[in-house]
Amino acid sequence: MSSDSSTDNMIVCDNLVKIFKTKDIEVVALQGLDLVVHKGEMIAIIGNSGSGKSTLLNILGGLDKPTAGQVHVNGLDIINMSAAEICRYKSSTVGFVWQNTARNLIPYLTAKENVEFPMIINGKKDSQYAVSLLEYVGLSNKVNNKLFELSGGEQQRVAISIALANRPPLILADEPTGAVDTGTTGEILRLFKRISTEMGVTVVLVTHDRQVSSFVDRVAAIRDGQTSSEFIRVRSNAELKDIESNENSKISPLPDDNTHEEYVVVDRAGRLQIPATYAGELGIIGKSRVKVSLEDGKIVIRSS
Repeated sequence: MSSDSSTDNMIVCDNLVKIFKTKDIEVVALQGLDLVVHKGEMIAIIGNSGSGKSTLLNILGGLDKPTAGQVHVNGLDIINMSAAEICRYKSSTVGFVWQNTARNLIPYLTAKENVEFPMIINGKKDSQYAVSLLEYVGLSNKVNNKLFELSGGEQQRVAISIALANRPPLILADEPTGAVDTGTTGEILRLFKRISTEMGVTVVLVTHDRQVSSFVDRVAAIRDGQTSSEFIRVRSNAELKDIESNENSKISPLPDDNTHEEYVVVDRAGRLQIPATYAGELGIIGKSRVKVSLEDGKIVIRSS
C-alpha cells in the first residue's frame, strides 16, 4: 500500500470521479471532487440529495471505488488496496455511524455485547474498554440493556461506541442525527465534538442539515459532485468551551456572518461556483454569461 506524504492530513481526495452505469443510463455522482481533511478535525459535508455526499462517504469507507482520481486516508492509498487490505482498513482505520440503527446494531445483543462484537471480529476483545466507551457516551447505567430498552438517541450513542471499539483514527457518520429530535441532535453533535477534541479522532459528518455549523470546525458544501464552497468556523475560546460543555448551547444556522468565513473552491481550470445567495442578488441565476473585471486586485462579477 502506498502512502500520502502529508502527515497532517487524514483525508486527501484528488479529482474524484464516480460514474454509475446501468444498461440504459449513466449517472455522474462525483465529477472532479477535491477535499482535504486534517487529522483531529471535525468536518461536515453538506449538500442536497443526489449531490454526491453519500457516494463520497462510501468511497472513504472502502465500500466503493471511484471511477477516476485518488484517495488517501491516514496515509493509505485505499483505491489500490487488495480485498484483504480493505477488510483490515474497514475494521481498524475507520468507524461507521449510520442514520439507520439497524445498520449499526444487533438487536438481540446488549449494548455491551454490541460494542464487543467488532472487537471479536478484529480478534481483540476488550470487555473493560467496551464498558468504558459506553460510560464515555453517557450510558453507564445501560450497559446490559437490550436495544428495545433504549431510546433512539441512546441507540445512536451505542452506535458511536461501536464505531470507536477498534480505536480507529477516523469516524464517518452518514446522517447520524436524521432520525432524532432537535434536542437529541445537539447531544449527539456535542458527543462527536468531544470525541474529536479529547480523543483526537477525525470526524466526518455527511448531512443535508445545514444546522450543524455550531459544532464543527469546517463545513464543505458539495454541489453537482464537486466541492463548491467551504465555511470555516471562527470561534472564541469561550464559545468553544460553551459549545463542548453546555447542553443548552444552540444549533445555529449556516452561514452566520459573525462566525464564518466563506471560501469558494477554485478547480484546476480556474472555475468556481458562485454561492446561490450571491448569484441571486446579482441576478445571474440561469444566465450563461456574466461580465468579469479585475479591479484593485479583486475579481468583480456583474450581470451582463
